[in-house]
Amino acid sequence: MAQEKTTLSREEARLARRELWRRKFWAFAFVAPLLLFLMFAFIAPISTMLYRSFYHPTVALLIPQTIASLKNWDGKTVPGEDIITIFATELKQLANKRLSGRLAEELNRVQPGLSSVVKSSARRLRRIEDSVLNEKGAELVFEANKVWAERSTWLAIRRAGKVFTEANYLTALDLELSENGSIQPRQSAKIYVDLYIKTLWIALIITVLCLLLGYPLAYYLANAPTRLANALILLVLLPFWTSLLVRTTAWIALLQTNGVVNSTLIWTGLISSPLELLYTQFSTVVAMTHILLPFMILPLYSVMKGIDPSYMQAALSMGSRPLPAFFRIYLPMSLPGLSAGALLVFIISVGYYITPALVGGTDGQMISNLIAFHMQESNNWELAAALGSLLLIVIVVLYWTYDRLVGAGNIKLG
Repeated sequence: MAQEKTTLSREEARLARRELWRRKFWAFAFVAPLLLFLMFAFIAPISTMLYRSFYHPTVALLIPQTIASLKNWDGKTVPGEDIITIFATELKQLANKRLSGRLAEELNRVQPGLSSVVKSSARRLRRIEDSVLNEKGAELVFEANKVWAERSTWLAIRRAGKVFTEANYLTALDLELSENGSIQPRQSAKIYVDLYIKTLWIALIITVLCLLLGYPLAYYLANAPTRLANALILLVLLPFWTSLLVRTTAWIALLQTNGVVNSTLIWTGLISSPLELLYTQFSTVVAMTHILLPFMILPLYSVMKGIDPSYMQAALSMGSRPLPAFFRIYLPMSLPGLSAGALLVFIISVGYYITPALVGGTDGQMISNLIAFHMQESNNWELAAALGSLLLIVIVVLYWTYDRLVGAGNIKLG
């Protein structure tokens, strides 16, 4: 009898485990599409971007023997003739394959001015016989251009030949490696750090403007009659039903030299000549504030709608004035919505691209526009990935700061 009970309990345990695994399987099956979406839409692109920001094998693949030979070079003088002969042979091979331009482009990023040197030398070496090149390769390279007799040129080639390099991140921070390997400020134009600061500044201005415009409106919507509030909420949501390109183009029509704004100001006599409103930082701020305002209003409205009006009424009935009661009671209770809306607007505006590209001009460009330039125009995907990675780090730090200060774990109820 006892044996039968033991067998029965084992069978029940086995069935229970089987049922548990079945439930886990179906739960995973329901979640699997979302996990696949996150994998292909977010994790894979971000991982690829981070990897490409320091993985750059182009030069090492174009002139592999030269790069391998330069690893044993002491870097104190110009490389020996054997190394330069190897380079001459590989440069001729690239010229025959019409790949010397690619090498010129890569080396020019490390040391500006090498592009024309590489192209002209490749054209000259292309006509040289292999037997002559093997005997007088170094001499012919020096004759092609005197730049090849400079030690800094070969140091630049060795730096460009690194498969895994920190150069893109240094460039994104307006830094570079000196000849002795130490980090120093870039000698050429310094644009990236200033553009990062400018981007954060524009995003901060947009966030403040959205807050100043959105907070009173959200407060009015939260305390208005239901029918009126619902009608106004539809107007707030209306921009989401309109194409972003259409809304941005509308601002072009409004702010251009002969646009609605300038025409109205001239007609009223406030100005005598049109103002330069379009293709400026001002136009970027105005257009993006209009586009991102709903992202501030909706979080504020959702929080304010849950605030009991009796708190303010109780404070006023006890003799408090309206403004002190608002700042001591209502404002702290609306802080979660305010911080969520501010964070949302700030993060979106930091990475915005379309609106600054269309209405910003040179003065209103942001870091995202430069990232797009390196991806579409200069074909410097590695630098674009480094710039995007730094932008991602900034956003993660901002979110971490928000979570530490006003996150869900810091909100005390009761």
